[in-house]
Parts: sequence; structure tokens; C-alpha cells
Amino acid sequence: MGVSFGDKIFHFLAYTVLAFLWYSTFLNTFKLEDKKALSYAVLFSIAFGIIIEVLQGTVTASRSADVYDVMANTMGVFLTVLIVFINKWITIKK
Repeated sequence: MGVSFGDKIFHFLAYTVLAFLWYSTFLNTFKLEDKKALSYAVLFSIAFGIIIEVLQGTVTASRSADVYDVMANTMGVFLTVLIVFINKWITIKK
């Protein structure tokens, strides 16, 4: 079975957005400090992606778990981390 790159790009982008939304929620709604908000966003997003893939492989008959989906999800989460760091670096430079 081949790897569907369109599907992986969707996973990558979706988890970039998910992690950013978690980060914004922890930072602005729960008023956590920046590093803690980012850490929680990373932890929750990656854990959610893994749990969903495991459930697809064990609970459903029509879907299967895919380690490449987990990898794409995780890379999307780390893109959010990179964006946050670059944003902070640019802000500090100004």
C-alpha cells in the first residue's frame, strides 16, 4: 500500500492549526505563561493524534491506523512551535 501524500499534507496542516489553537487557548484563555502554553499545546495535540490513530485501528472496521499520519501530525505540531519561536525572535529583534 502506497503513501497518499495529499492525505499527509492535510494531516500536517490540520495539526499545525490544531496546535496553534491549543496554544492560543492556553495562553489567552487560561493565562498560562508562554512556554507552558506551548508545551501543553504540543503534548495535547500529539497525544490526540496518536489516540485517534490507535482508535481507528482498533475500534473501526473501515479505517486503519497509519504511522505516517502520526508522523505528519507531529511535524505539523512542530511547525507551530517553529512559527511561535520565529514570531518571538522577530518581536525581540524589533
